[in-house]
Amino acid sequence: MAVRAIRGATQLDEDVRDHLLDRVAEMVTDVMTSNGLEIDDFISVVFTATSDLHSEFPAYAARQLGFGEVPLICARELEIAGSMPRVVRMMAHVETDLPRADITHVYLHGAAALRSDLTRTRSVPDQSGE
Repeated sequence: MAVRAIRGATQLDEDVRDHLLDRVAEMVTDVMTSNGLEIDDFISVVFTATSDLHSEFPAYAARQLGFGEVPLICARELEIAGSMPRVVRMMAHVETDLPRADITHVYLHGAAALRSDLTRTRSVPDQSGE
C-alpha cells in the first residue's frame, strides 16, 4: 500500500457558513468517490482558505462527514495579488493501491480553472438549474 497526496479545491459563491460546509463536504466526498477511498484510508488532511473566508473552519465539514479520528488542520492561503477569491483547498494524504498517475485530483466550481494541468476536471452544474 502506497501513501499518496490528493489535491482538491472549490470556490464559494459567498462566505456563508452553510455554503462553505456544503462546498467543502462536496469536495471531500468527490475526492473519496473519484479515488475509491474510505475514511480509514486517510492519514491526514490539510485545508487552506483564502483570507476572505471567515464563516467556518473547512475541517469542520470533514468532521461532520465522520473524519473524527483523522488529523485535520486549517491554514490561511497566501495572499497573492490577482489570486482567485473565496477558495478552499485541500491536500489529503492517503493510503491507496492506486498508481500516482491514476489519482484523481478534484477541482470544483470556479476552482476548476486553477489546475487544469493536474486534474481530470469535473465541473459541477449550477444548482439553480440555469
